[in-house]
Amino acid sequence: MRLVMKFGGVAVANGKKINAVADLIKRIREEGNKELVVVTSALFKVTDMLHENAIKIAKEGEIEHAKEFVAQIREIHVRVAAEAIADEQILDEVNAELKDRTGDLEKVMIGISLLGELSARSYDYIVSFGERLAAPIVTGTLRSKGIDAVHLSGGEAGIITNEEHGNAQPVPGAEDAIRARIIPLLTHGKVPVVTGYIGETEKGITTTLGRGGSDYTATLIGAAINADEIWLWKETEGIMSADPKIISEAKKIPYISYREAMELSYFGASILHPRAIEPVMDKNIPIRVKNLLKPDDEGTLIGKEPEHTEKVAKAITLIENTSIINIAGSGMKSISEVAAQVFIALAAENVDVIMISQGSSERTISIVIDGSQLNRAIDAIKKVNSSGTIIRDFTSNSNVSAVGVVGAGMAGTPGVAGKVFSALGNEGISIRMISQGSSEYNISFVVRREDAYRAARAIHEMFEMGNE
Repeated sequence: MRLVMKFGGVAVANGKKINAVADLIKRIREEGNKELVVVTSALFKVTDMLHENAIKIAKEGEIEHAKEFVAQIREIHVRVAAEAIADEQILDEVNAELKDRTGDLEKVMIGISLLGELSARSYDYIVSFGERLAAPIVTGTLRSKGIDAVHLSGGEAGIITNEEHGNAQPVPGAEDAIRARIIPLLTHGKVPVVTGYIGETEKGITTTLGRGGSDYTATLIGAAINADEIWLWKETEGIMSADPKIISEAKKIPYISYREAMELSYFGASILHPRAIEPVMDKNIPIRVKNLLKPDDEGTLIGKEPEHTEKVAKAITLIENTSIINIAGSGMKSISEVAAQVFIALAAENVDVIMISQGSSERTISIVIDGSQLNRAIDAIKKVNSSGTIIRDFTSNSNVSAVGVVGAGMAGTPGVAGKVFSALGNEGISIRMISQGSSEYNISFVVRREDAYRAARAIHEMFEMGNE
């Protein structure tokens, strides 16, 4: 059996957990799963530390701060390596590598401090060090347990991307490159440990795949090498019918289709990277979301759409921090012209649109975006409106949350939207905006932020999502 297994930051948070991960990998390999590829994230919180300090150091221009921060990062990884790796010779080799890599990190940190500037290219390079420092430790731990492991950066594993820093995408031919790099290692009995989240351009420049991109790395590799399954190890039971922190009755979903999982991930469910499903759909390679705390549990299996599903709606998810912008077009412009100009402007500012609704008779467009992007969005719309002939008026509201109801069983089933509205009406909750895709897999709507939790609970109960 050929497996790709991805471990997130919580799984490699410290030496004890890395040891447990290594023991799990060894056990799975010895149970007959002889060909394994491991994808690792950064140590827990390290990527956040790199992100925050890169911005701070670039603004302050303090070289000593840069040096102190890198020393802190080095100390964290040296300590974790010492906890995880019992073999002294292997530990010495890993420590030497950690020293070299943190030396490279220090150079770039001092560079941005002197320049007082943090470019997208430099930012990608800096945040990539989380995975690039974790991979040698995971590999060293596996080697100390008798496993012939070798670590690779995303670029070394063949993940060749475009130059869209912060949200890079694989270029045509990347799958062939991955296959050419990984298959020979598997043939020779090695376990490749690949850095998740990062790739590189054809010129060798480091890129990142977006936050949570380690899932995407795993599925890209899995598709390229025709894996039997891809296992994403989390500290949750699997994919849940709702966020258990909001709805205590939420339950694990044993099986979910690719398209349902995509709808959940695109609509804010943090369990998967939004694009992680795409590489494996055509090849019908199953993805299993498994619980690191209960490794023998089956978790949630993601696969092709079943011929029949008992559940009309399987899950509910919400994005709490959202903003809605209402845009009215000028009397001289059609709604299509207004929409075209607005979306071009938003794309130029990297503003992601979560939902869209259109009122043609009023020549209005309502869009929902992440609340953190509101200022960028408003600036972009103001530029569109500089002439005053395209947009008549626009308003924004940040006191809203977006809720999504997902399930393949909703397609072609009468009365689903009616049940949603009925559940909300019974709670006295008003809808500010509603949208449904042509697939009918998702009904999404916007409510006041203070009503979001009650709305989610009411719909979860209405569709009995927590019950088998």
